[in-house]
Amino acid sequence: MSQWEKLLQRIRQNPKSVRFTEIRKILERYGYKGTQPRNGSSHWTFRKKGCPSLTVPRKEPFVKEVYVRMVIDVLEAEKQ
Repeated sequence: MSQWEKLLQRIRQNPKSVRFTEIRKILERYGYKGTQPRNGSSHWTFRKKGCPSLTVPRKEPFVKEVYVRMVIDVLEAEKQ
């Protein structure tokens, strides 16, 4: 199993311990472009042509579970 597959599996199994950098890496690999709307804002917006935008707050050390599940749902929808 590759590191990429291990990362995706770990995120699906334990969405409470996912770092923002991992979310960003996953979304960018799927073609989303992340931008920070204003200087100092903790909310990042990820956009991809033809898909709804996702807003994920950068919270340390872990992103809230609801945002991780939202990202998982988007990735599942893209597989189909």
